[in-house]
Parts: sequence; C-alpha cells; structure tokens
Amino acid sequence: MNQELVVQGRPITREDLDEIQELIRAHPEWSRRRLSEALVAAWDWRNPAGRLKDMATRTLLVKLEARGLIELPERRQRPYNRMAARPLQPRLWDRTPVRGTLSQIAPLTLREVSAEAGARREFEAALAEFHYLGYRGAVGENLQYTVSGADGRLLACLVFGAAAWKCRARDEFIGWSHDQRARSLGWIANNSRFLILPFVEVPHLASWILGAVLRRLSSDWENKYGHPIVLAETFVDRSRFRGTCYRAANWIRQGATTGRTRQDRYTTLKVPVKDLYLYPLHRDFRSFLCR
Repeated sequence: MNQELVVQGRPITREDLDEIQELIRAHPEWSRRRLSEALVAAWDWRNPAGRLKDMATRTLLVKLEARGLIELPERRQRPYNRMAARPLQPRLWDRTPVRGTLSQIAPLTLREVSAEAGARREFEAALAEFHYLGYRGAVGENLQYTVSGADGRLLACLVFGAAAWKCRARDEFIGWSHDQRARSLGWIANNSRFLILPFVEVPHLASWILGAVLRRLSSDWENKYGHPIVLAETFVDRSRFRGTCYRAANWIRQGATTGRTRQDRYTTLKVPVKDLYLYPLHRDFRSFLCR
C-alpha cells in the first residue's frame, strides 16, 4: 500500500493486513464471525462506550476483501435482512383523523424506542406501510423515535443513522479533508426517515417534532454509543417535497446532491436529486469534525 488506507474509520497498515492474513492461514476452520471476534479482541477496538466493535470489524473485513487485499473464508450462511426475513404482521390502524392545533393535541410524548421491542415493531410497521421509501431496518449506529398523542396513539416516526460517506455540499460546508472525514464521520447523524402518519393533520407538528428531537439527539446518542453528535443532516427529494418543515425548524439548506446514492462510493447509480439540509448541534462543530 503506497497510501494510507482508512476503512470503517480505522487506519489499516501493512502490518494489520499481515495479521489478518496470518489469522486466516492459521485457522482455516474459522468462520468469518469467529475471525472478526478474534481480530477485534486482538486489536481491542472499542467504541467510546467501551464495547468491542465486532460488527464494524466484520464490515471492515468484507470491505478489505472487496478491494482484493485479503481472501476471507467462504460464507457459511447467506446474509439476510432481519426485516425482510421477518414479515411484518398486518396492522389495523386507527385511521380516525387527528386534527387541531399543537396545544389541542398536547401533551405529546417523544420516545427513543430502539431498545423497546413492542414499540419498535409498531414503529417498523408504520414506516413499512406509510413511508414512500418503506423500511427494512437500520444498520449501524442509529436512534429510532416515535411521537404519540395524549391517548398513546402513534403519530410520527423518525430514524437517525449513519451519515452519507461523501457529499460535496456538506463536505465543503464543513471544510474537512478526506482523512478528517474518515476519522470523524461518526459525529454526524443522518435523518433517513421522517414520517407523520397520513391521517394526522396538525399545523406545525413536523417542525415541532424536529426541534424536540434535536434538543436530545446528541445526549441520546452518547448514552447509547458513548459519543455525541455535533451535526445532523438529511436529504430531501425535491421532486416530492419542498423541505418546509426543515426550514421552519432552522435547518440550513446547503446545496444538493449530484444524483448518486448516499453510500455510492465506487459506482455512479443515478437517483433523484435531493436537497441537503444541515443542523449544527454544537457551536464549534467544525473543530470537532476537522481534528
């Protein structure tokens, strides 16, 4: 390797590759999972909360193989998406219209439900049925929020997850280098889903929800993953939406995408152009991201 390689936010040296290849040679009977468990323990690679980064190590190994740098053992089982493998049970939604002002439907309850099995199933079902992109589960670090009314009825859902690997407008706004982005991307969260159920018609509800979530997003992320979030991003399909609620919640429109997928690092898959909105969660967010 003639230049520094960074995978999953971790610099990979020639010595690291030699160590991985030696583990594979010494233990041909190991599965990919066993290999990643041994490697993450040897590296003592942990997130800020102190947990070993086993899933990140598995992804790192797959990416190294895709680049032709290592050869992994054959897969012992086909990878699957848990949402696709577990069909959601049909739900009978209460479609009685919810109308009025914010004060009339108060109090509203905002909950982070990624660790609550029952609430998470309702959340997943709502996104799968009513969001135009559907929902097949979150991968990597993520938070899942629901908003319910005074009677406990579900009104809205939001997902915040991993930031896009590369976005010219965002990267120019931050002013970071390639290496700084590789080190600090985990300090950005992407609002990948935002759904207000179709029978809910309450003016200003969307911007109220965004404001309520942003006030707690960083602390919730730190409680779950051991590090804060300093910048939020989202991509709004301009052919469908105008981004009104994001502007009302003081997000900054910062250009648009070039029509590639949000994780499209090596190909040129064409998708609808989307407007980029950003929301700094820390006054000195650039100093965090450009270290």
